[in-house]
Amino acid sequence: MSNHDIIVIGGSAGATAPLKQILGRLPAGLPAAIFIVLHIPAQGIGILSQVASSASKLPVRQAENGMKIETGHVYLAAPDHHLLLSADHVVLGRGPRENMVRPAIDALFRSAALHHGPRVIGVLLSGLLSDGSAGLNAIKRCGGTTVVQDPSDAISEEMPRRAMEATTIDLCMPGAAVGDVLSDLVKEPAGHALPIPPEIRLEVEIAAGDRIGSDSLTSLADPVALTCPACGGVLSEVKGSVPTRFRCQVGHAYTADALAREQEGRVDEAMRVALRIIEERAELVQRMARDGRRNGRSAVAEMYEARAAEYRENADMIRRVVLQSLDPPARKRES
Repeated sequence: MSNHDIIVIGGSAGATAPLKQILGRLPAGLPAAIFIVLHIPAQGIGILSQVASSASKLPVRQAENGMKIETGHVYLAAPDHHLLLSADHVVLGRGPRENMVRPAIDALFRSAALHHGPRVIGVLLSGLLSDGSAGLNAIKRCGGTTVVQDPSDAISEEMPRRAMEATTIDLCMPGAAVGDVLSDLVKEPAGHALPIPPEIRLEVEIAAGDRIGSDSLTSLADPVALTCPACGGVLSEVKGSVPTRFRCQVGHAYTADALAREQEGRVDEAMRVALRIIEERAELVQRMARDGRRNGRSAVAEMYEARAAEYRENADMIRRVVLQSLDPPARKRES
């Protein structure tokens, strides 16, 4: 029986510090390969050197497509590519973004669960929103081990907290303790392989860039009255997913909180556009009122002046709503 020889780690805001602590505690010759996804800009630089300097006893490499999986090595996701695992090598996927990011933590975790089942240890660190929760759930369903940073120890506690709500977590601890625990866990034998849910395989294929057909999406999700913020297509709710997730026909994926965050930004943008249009309308009508006064048409001028005042009242109301949406705590203090 094999040991836990595949470690997958994900994090976002606030994850760099605990990641450095973890890698710094791992011994040379670790009998496991480590794969890391951090949410970084598509053209992000410098993360590799930071991680490499922390893992002084382990070689760190940016993952390349087709790269052989070797124990005792650390593989870091490349910008703008999903980091995926096959049975014995790395795959860089250009499939649709998940939760507005690529690489996505969920994509890595699912691929590890699909191909390595009970041999996988999934670790989720500090971060915002829910990326990683569904992936940890997939690891658990395939017999792997799940670890999260204690939310009270995380700079951004959303990711670990939501993961704990979404699935059974085996271990929860401060980030500084994870490295020593991993050193012990990799020596333990893995459990028995479990049947792979077909939806996990399908979502890994989507992340790799395979085309998703309507029949495939129907088997995975049910259409809902929501649109994809990325492409405007119809969203479908993934059946039985914890946390609640959505995919569109192109394959873009969102957890409910990530979708709400993206919609909030678009509502704000739409309100600003509406504000500009109303203010321009008020200015135009005011000019028409002045023209009426100059031409001796008092009744017409008064009508246009009333409309201009009404438009400006509407604009002021929208402006107040926009400002309140940018400062929710202030709104709470005022209420």
